[in-house]
Amino acid sequence: MNSLALRISYADTDQMGMVYYANYLDFFERGRTELLREIGLEYKAIEERGFYFPVIHAECKYISPAKYDHIITIETNISEVTAASITCSYEVKCHEKLLVIGKTKHPFVNKELKPVRFPKDIKDVLEKNLEK
Repeated sequence: MNSLALRISYADTDQMGMVYYANYLDFFERGRTELLREIGLEYKAIEERGFYFPVIHAECKYISPAKYDHIITIETNISEVTAASITCSYEVKCHEKLLVIGKTKHPFVNKELKPVRFPKDIKDVLEKNLEK
């Protein structure tokens, strides 16, 4: 699991002063990027090998709003690994109060955007870090 703290900026909020709903997907991406970096699978290095992790499914359940200047924590886990995809799960909290939960699914694809199986070294790292 990776835990990333972010301060909510004015630009993250809507006219009501709450985080705009679509921004949580950006927060998920930031958490996922940091999780992969932490386990030794930086996006840049994966892309240099000719592979990508596009999003094919995203879900988000809003429980309570984050507001301007709040410090939120995005907790990110790898919740599923298949031969050619991963699913990540997210919890967004503010002072331990659960605000949002979500998931994203990512196939592993080549430059032509065709799904491919994970190379053994990548799959081993993903499985080692699978949240059980």
